[in-house]
Amino acid sequence: MNIRILVVEDDAAVASVIRKTLDEAQYEVTVAMDGNSGWDYIGRFEYDLFVLDLMLPGMNGLELCKRIRQEQIATPVLMLTALGTVDNIVVGLDSGADDYLTKPFKIAELLARVRALLRRFPAGGPHRPAHAVTGNVLVFSDVILNLDERNARRKEELIELTATEFRLLEYLMRNPRKVLSRMDILEKVWGYDFNINTKVVDVYINYLRKKLNDPGGGRIIHTSVGMGYILKEE
Repeated sequence: MNIRILVVEDDAAVASVIRKTLDEAQYEVTVAMDGNSGWDYIGRFEYDLFVLDLMLPGMNGLELCKRIRQEQIATPVLMLTALGTVDNIVVGLDSGADDYLTKPFKIAELLARVRALLRRFPAGGPHRPAHAVTGNVLVFSDVILNLDERNARRKEELIELTATEFRLLEYLMRNPRKVLSRMDILEKVWGYDFNINTKVVDVYINYLRKKLNDPGGGRIIHTSVGMGYILKEE
């Protein structure tokens, strides 16, 4: 099994060294240069370890780590920091990091910390499922549906939904990776007594697709020809 590591580091020289080191150690490495891009990768792919720089443009390392834990992602986090004071280390660990490494560091120490974390959290261990329910929030891939606030977000961007679109997305997100017939959708979203043609489902699916469209993130609502629709990763 390939060990997949996401490195979020805005210093190109440091990121290059880390990538080369981990590549040579036979790890599969992805590098993001800012916190928002890092969160984008986390929403789309599963990793066995996150290596996060503390000082990042956009969403910094602490914010990114807190968000990872808020979304119940159990993947271990190694925090990199040029701020080696006890207070900064404590703040990093309290944000949800599992270990820290102070810059500048030796390559051998980086590899040792990585190996230690992977022993504690073996590959294939607990990750956040792409479909999760946290309190009154539904999460699928990089889409978050807040049932209390009645809004949806994809990659932090607010998506304006009508009441019907919201109910439709909620039903899809409560039934991920299942083919749902037009009649099933019509009955659950519009109601058993709502006497309308099933083509209205196609219209509203199209509305949702347009609003959720993200060229970088790919489609998540797919057509199952002759059967209905399914919410799944690209």
